[in-house]
Amino acid sequence: MKKFEEKTIDTQHIFKGKIVQLQVDSVQLPDGNTSKRELVKHPGAVAVIALKPEGKLVCVEQYRKPLEKSLVEIPAGKLEDGEEPEVTAVRELEEETGYTTDHLEKVTSFYTSPGFADELIHIYFTDQLKKLETRPDSDEDEFVELKEITLEEAEELSASERIHDAKTAYALLYVKALQAK
Repeated sequence: MKKFEEKTIDTQHIFKGKIVQLQVDSVQLPDGNTSKRELVKHPGAVAVIALKPEGKLVCVEQYRKPLEKSLVEIPAGKLEDGEEPEVTAVRELEEETGYTTDHLEKVTSFYTSPGFADELIHIYFTDQLKKLETRPDSDEDEFVELKEITLEEAEELSASERIHDAKTAYALLYVKALQAK
């Protein structure tokens, strides 16, 4: 038995959408009592820390309905069924920014909100960007604007909560560490 393991007794599927599935699990706790867990199942995602030669971070501005505001974020997107994360990373970079790369380095992966969701996001880095002649079509319901920002501008956007998500905050820490070397 895993330390603090909660054994699933029953699963009630609530909703299946194109991005997430919602379920409520009845679980047996380590002390023998039972409880309910509300879970969000997600196929996973990727994000790309894309750095231009002059040190600018390639980002996009996008409206985020759950927050009712626009955020500036590193390019990212959901894994498609059966798609390798590296393939998703290049596809999302191309669709959202009009840049591509032949060189991606895996940086890390982390769970975005493990208290209620299983979304695992894979973070990649590239500083070898090529501008595409023609930008591929993005998702029909996705509207983004390209932003190429300096680290100083990114810090100002963070202070004003225009950059306010974990993957982009992680990207800023990563770029700072690179520049400190």
